[in-house]
Amino acid sequence: MLIKKVLGIPSSEITPRWLYLNRRKFLRGALGVSAGALVGQSLKELAWPSQKVAAGSKLKVATKSPFSTTEAVTSYNDVTHYNNFYEFGTEKADPAKNAAGFRTSPWSVNVTGLVDKPRTFTVEELQQLAPLEERIYRHRCVEAWSIVVPWIGYSFSVLLKEMSPQPKAKFVAFESYYSPAQMPLGSRAGIELPYVEGLRLDEAMHPLALLCFGMYGETLPNQDGSPVRLVLPWKYGFKSIKSLVKIRLVEKQPPTTWNTANASEYGFYSNVNPHVDHPRWSQAKERRLGEFFRRATLMFNGYDQVAPLYAGMDLKKYF
Repeated sequence: MLIKKVLGIPSSEITPRWLYLNRRKFLRGALGVSAGALVGQSLKELAWPSQKVAAGSKLKVATKSPFSTTEAVTSYNDVTHYNNFYEFGTEKADPAKNAAGFRTSPWSVNVTGLVDKPRTFTVEELQQLAPLEERIYRHRCVEAWSIVVPWIGYSFSVLLKEMSPQPKAKFVAFESYYSPAQMPLGSRAGIELPYVEGLRLDEAMHPLALLCFGMYGETLPNQDGSPVRLVLPWKYGFKSIKSLVKIRLVEKQPPTTWNTANASEYGFYSNVNPHVDHPRWSQAKERRLGEFFRRATLMFNGYDQVAPLYAGMDLKKYF
């Protein structure tokens, strides 16, 4: 796998591409407004000029989840135009441009392995398993940027309980959709596809783990994982696998894409941990999209509810 390096400059200190490409536009705007007003302004108008995202279908939300953070939500424009989805290109702006024609209907998700009730679901059938909640979650990317998103879904444990896991099941393996015909840029991704991920069964059963169908009141945009994805707010973003097609319960730890590609940089657990640096940059701080200044990174991304899952584990070894 080809890994880009910048010699002599920590990657966490490099201004994000979305910000430096617009610095002149920002400076011109700064001449006409006060510094205080500008700091409070979202950068979405500066960073993403006029590129539109196809409107999704409205989703009926039964309730707002008590798991939600009270932090300010990141702008929809930022969240839909700054993405990691290598099947549609490796630059952050690529997925919004290249996923527009991605066909997500009809769609099915196959749930198999060590379960008593294996089954293939349509997205509509999955949505009917439980009332949909809105959960405003913080997210931290391993590349030291972060977002706050109002997702729509329900706890992934609902689906697992429906399948009746067998006693030997210890892990859950996930697989994303991949089609070279629909995703020709996948051949340049530098990683093996289809994309795969995995969790311990107890992690997957935690109520914070979300089976997600939408965000901002609508179905998921293609570049954000349409039509169904996983959302794990206490882990780095690449663990929240997009565009799910296969879920399998297994006895042994399954392979995961980034751990397979580079185990020294991407551990199986990948919990947000400011005390374990990435080999090429610090994880102690992060930059929220839409903000200039960096903030301290929180252990488990601030979701202390999951800490008992890792009691007694060396989280520097099992990173």
